[in-house]
Amino acid sequence: HVQLVESGGGSVQVGGSLRLSCVASGDTIGRYCMGWFRQIPDKEREGVAGIESDGSTSYADSVKGRFSLSKDNAKNTLYLQMDSLKVEDTATYYCAASPALDGVCPIRPYEYNYWGQGTQVTVS
Repeated sequence: HVQLVESGGGSVQVGGSLRLSCVASGDTIGRYCMGWFRQIPDKEREGVAGIESDGSTSYADSVKGRFSLSKDNAKNTLYLQMDSLKVEDTATYYCAASPALDGVCPIRPYEYNYWGQGTQVTVS
């Protein structure tokens, strides 16, 4: 059982940057697929970025080239560096973890087992 806590959200101007952190406890993130998701009111939760146990990363088209996902296994922490922020990036951002499914990391939110409480990002 792993617990996740996000931090680093806040308000930023268009074009600015933020770095979100997700600190895990109770288990090591190296055992899991890890991802960042975001949600705005009245919209579906959507995938932003994911990382596999081997370090391979993937990104939603809407953030590719602007966001960068990384992890520090020693600190048991996942990061999301967000640059060139846009108004449409405004959302609550969630960290999530899941075992791989048949050796492949899940993509859809419902496939993830563990979630943080979220951190708000507002771009204006």
